[in-house]
Amino acid sequence: MEYIFIVIGAIFVNNIVLSQFLGICPFLGVSKKISTAAGMTGAVTFVMVIATMVTYIIQKTVLEKFGIGFMQTITFILIIAALVQLVEIILKKVSPALYQALGVFLPLITTNCAILGVAIMTIQKNYNLMQGVVFSFATAIGFGVALILFAGLREHLDMMNVPKGMKGVPIALVVAGLLAMAFMGFSGLV
Repeated sequence: MEYIFIVIGAIFVNNIVLSQFLGICPFLGVSKKISTAAGMTGAVTFVMVIATMVTYIIQKTVLEKFGIGFMQTITFILIIAALVQLVEIILKKVSPALYQALGVFLPLITTNCAILGVAIMTIQKNYNLMQGVVFSFATAIGFGVALILFAGLREHLDMMNVPKGMKGVPIALVVAGLLAMAFMGFSGLV
């Protein structure tokens, strides 16, 4: 039952993008097409889950054991950067079209504060490794839900007659705010 609460909380109640405002750069940058948003979701999910596992193990076996917890942030950033390079190499070989579509946003996963935030929150919430993996996977799914919903809305907006002063980023930010307010309806669920 505890895992169900973690999943529902991470996807809907405490959505990483719409509630905690982490990962806004890819949220706004990769949300013009649903296919690109889905690809980014897959890449972020892979990196977030693997990064959480690796950073948890490093935190418990190295940083805490040797009393160098103050090195947590820099260590986690280096681990995430290495994992993103791995994802980039895999995507380049497996799906060149998706690699091209993600463009500059793929290396930006390295500095995606959502991934670093989840790794740190896993430690702060005193989750064990399994809870951390479930939390990171659910958070990535929540990120993906928000990103794909937003991409769908933006695709629909491209077909609408939007006033000239609101075209592009202004209307996207208004829609993002409305989406965040819609997700507020889930507060109190868990």
